[in-house]
Amino acid sequence: MQSRQTHRTVLGVLSENEQRYRTLNVGASTKIVPGIENAFPFPGKMVPTNAAAVPPKTCFTIYVDEPELVHETYQLEVELPSLEELDANVIKEKFALLPDVSAASPMMVDSSLPLQPEDTAGTDPDAIAVSEYIEEIHHYLREAEVKYRPKAYYMRKQPDITSVMRTILVDWLVEVREEYKLRNETLYLAVNYLDRFLSSMSVLRGKLQLVGTAAILLAAKYEEIYPPDVDEFVYITDDTYTKKQLLRMEHLLLKVLAFDLTIPTINQFLLQYLHKQTLSTKAEHLAMYMAELTLLEVDPFLKYVPSLTAAAAYCLANYTINRIFWPDALQSFTGYTLSDIASCLMDLHRACLNAPHQLQQAIREKYKAPKYMQVSLLAIPTTLPL
Repeated sequence: MQSRQTHRTVLGVLSENEQRYRTLNVGASTKIVPGIENAFPFPGKMVPTNAAAVPPKTCFTIYVDEPELVHETYQLEVELPSLEELDANVIKEKFALLPDVSAASPMMVDSSLPLQPEDTAGTDPDAIAVSEYIEEIHHYLREAEVKYRPKAYYMRKQPDITSVMRTILVDWLVEVREEYKLRNETLYLAVNYLDRFLSSMSVLRGKLQLVGTAAILLAAKYEEIYPPDVDEFVYITDDTYTKKQLLRMEHLLLKVLAFDLTIPTINQFLLQYLHKQTLSTKAEHLAMYMAELTLLEVDPFLKYVPSLTAAAAYCLANYTINRIFWPDALQSFTGYTLSDIASCLMDLHRACLNAPHQLQQAIREKYKAPKYMQVSLLAIPTTLPL
């Protein structure tokens, strides 16, 4: 575990007027770059000038006892329940094995153990695409991706948060992932948990960062060999939330997700495609970069299943480097034709062209590193022959 520095790493800063600023340390000076308007105030990393901009911690409440919890699948036209409407006691009756996390100690990790090496696009995909069973695994993942996908247009029913706020949160999660050298898969899992939670629960903007922090905490516990301690996630929010608040939100997240944490992600499908039909190292890094960009935008990418989004990332990266879209081997393996992928491919192409002009730059900064062959700086074709 990395030792804490006297000066904390600032992952994101929002001011009182709800415009985001990115703090970049340059020698002894600090540069503030203006960002998004109408963003939501993260409680953790803020520069408020008005006490009303941030609700006091003592006012934070997650649970309010109600006489009954009705478990149902919410359709788009149904009003989403708020966080405060869940009855913890009723849910505990349904999940008899549920531990009392408010009194339990979090999973502790020896800080002397080193962080596991950061995975890259060249990670051996055999972990999820064993040669002997790759077709059976792919068939299972294709069925599971439909079962565990978030609602595509859930943001329309959120009363206090917007797509822009979610984009800022995901950008912050990317920086958390970089700070603690977590695996790529951990990030994808965290975003899936976040979107599935928001598909069923309405959340106030002041609590959105807490939900995101609980999502990446849960994903790290699931995916990492040596996940960061709970205290580290409290620390990364500048101690805005207590450990108890974070664990209670993790508790709530598990209940809303019905403990379904094993889900297929864009990353898993892309690794399968790269295993089935290899590309050059640069093209692999570029495909991973493009796939990660889709996490930022709830619209339009949530309307596509992960396997299709991964296919679009493969096609665009392959065309950028090799001027070839979708090989016959992958068409036979997935059942997707280029015409099936075209709509998602065009949306991804647009997102890649706009990426240099967006205020959220964590993903581009990550893939500017030499170990990724600086693929985020590559020129994307301005038009596609589709």
